[in-house]
Amino acid sequence: MNRLLLAAPLAVIVLLLGVFGYSLFNERTGADPQVGLPLPALPLTDFDGGAADFDPSTADGPYLLNFWASWCPPCIVEHPLLAELADQGVPIMGVVYKDEAEDANAFLARLGDPFAALAADEDGRAAFEVGVTGPPETFLVDANGVVRARWRGAITDLVWIQVFDEAWREAGGQPVDVRRLPS
Repeated sequence: MNRLLLAAPLAVIVLLLGVFGYSLFNERTGADPQVGLPLPALPLTDFDGGAADFDPSTADGPYLLNFWASWCPPCIVEHPLLAELADQGVPIMGVVYKDEAEDANAFLARLGDPFAALAADEDGRAAFEVGVTGPPETFLVDANGVVRARWRGAITDLVWIQVFDEAWREAGGQPVDVRRLPS
């Protein structure tokens, strides 16, 4: 009886590790729940002092919808690539996530502004609507407002090739010269 009592906690731990491992594996191999669905209405506000206001329901596609913040280190990492994509004609709509307009404007003044339009998500409600876990996070939206691809984290040239390139072209976007993109 004592051995059974001693083995029970170990068996529970092994069972929990198996369940967590299975869940982790499925999350990485499972399809993103937003891909293939229309972009929901987002409770965005005007961005003070930035580029043109942005309303996803009136935007032409395809375009990238990028949630970012000045306090986000990976946002700094992906910024040169966003600038290069914008230079090649990829429209990028920026959502300033839980950030002060003054800080976001300083970020753009220092690193450049690749965004065709900006909106603010001061309280994170819009991010919540699309399941953003934290910036940066980028969605590829087609002309019909349907999410075609999504990436959580900084976009790199490899991410563009593996996640966005084919979906971008299928959505009607012009080819992007990935050899020009910064690594």
